[in-house]
Amino acid sequence: MLRIAMLSYHTCPLATLGGKDTGGMNVYVRELACQLGRMGIHVDVFTRSQDEHVPHVLHDLGYGNRVVHIPAGPETPLPKKELSAYIPEFAAGVKRFAQAKGIRYDLIHSHYWMSGLAAGNLQETWGAPIVHMFHTLGAMKNRIARSEDEREGAYRMDGEKQVISRADRIIVATLAERSQLEFLYKADARKMVTIPPGVDVGHFYPVPADEAREFIGIPPDDRVVLFVGRIEPLKGIDILIRAMSGLDLNDGGRPVYLAIIGGDPYVSPAEMTVEMTRLQRLCDDLCLGKTVVFLGKRSQDTLLYYYSAADALVMPSYYESFGMVALEAMACGTPVIASQVGGLAYLVQDGVTGYHVPSDSPDVLSEKLAALLGDPHLRETMGRQAAAHAQSYAWDKIAVQIIEVYKSLLQGKVDVFL
Repeated sequence: MLRIAMLSYHTCPLATLGGKDTGGMNVYVRELACQLGRMGIHVDVFTRSQDEHVPHVLHDLGYGNRVVHIPAGPETPLPKKELSAYIPEFAAGVKRFAQAKGIRYDLIHSHYWMSGLAAGNLQETWGAPIVHMFHTLGAMKNRIARSEDEREGAYRMDGEKQVISRADRIIVATLAERSQLEFLYKADARKMVTIPPGVDVGHFYPVPADEAREFIGIPPDDRVVLFVGRIEPLKGIDILIRAMSGLDLNDGGRPVYLAIIGGDPYVSPAEMTVEMTRLQRLCDDLCLGKTVVFLGKRSQDTLLYYYSAADALVMPSYYESFGMVALEAMACGTPVIASQVGGLAYLVQDGVTGYHVPSDSPDVLSEKLAALLGDPHLRETMGRQAAAHAQSYAWDKIAVQIIEVYKSLLQGKVDVFL
């Protein structure tokens, strides 16, 4: 049996979505590990322990696959700038686990740059090949940063370059990410393989809108625009809020709402993040009243109903390496309006499954929202086409491509695939 050590150092794949460091990567790691388990491949996902009260080994992935929480530094959430200091301790903990369980891993699959550094440490001991996926790139985030607080430090770019040098294969989500790695990091194109993320079409599928709305408590005649993601500046949520202010919010007696899933809007002002405070103040300044509803975090199990209940999902991001949320919404038959950036430019088919809009353009976004909200037939057609398009990203299809990458690195070790 093939045994994979999958590394997700800075964030647990089981974490509730919408937190500061939880998003598409968490979903990717969890769903890939589950699908590989279905296909007879053993995966242990290693992540840094952030809560001493959570059992260090969990079997939530099924098929005998595990999430292993490795103590490295204090067992509490830490800022990313502090996390890199504990990577050697994390790698040492992974080695101890493997030794205690008597496991020899055939391959290391790391996610995000800090996991890639840990993979290099493990490779020195195990000699196993490394497959890496970045998910986001520091250099790209810096290109769209609007303040020094949003910029990534040189320590990250240096770390990413080390990972590029050390990895045997780099999986990129799109041709755009491949070009970014070649242009900004001088990465070797021969190391890169383009494989998009997948979606669990057995979990995300079109639920009848009336049933979805009843489940989450939305009146059947209300119209809902949805945002799902982390609450941070690069997500462009302020652009979406400004676009909402340009709509007729009560056309024909049918109110229009913006539902924002992510972050924690209910903490005290002293504990609230700078971005959440800024967005709530913007809503007040634009006199949107109760039109914008901050829902906070939601579990992956309930997102199906929010996607299916929404008239449109909007991703106004300044940067997305792919856009897992858009893919999930499309699988639920919901049209997506997205910035024409990164992976979103490839995933969303303009005029077919939704619309592309320029980033930082609330007027254009408002026009596209008005077109969708005002035309039920258009919404239905685009939603149907979106659901059909999402089928090509089903995890069973994507995992086969990833296994081929594993096989290419393990040629001559046929027994691990038996």
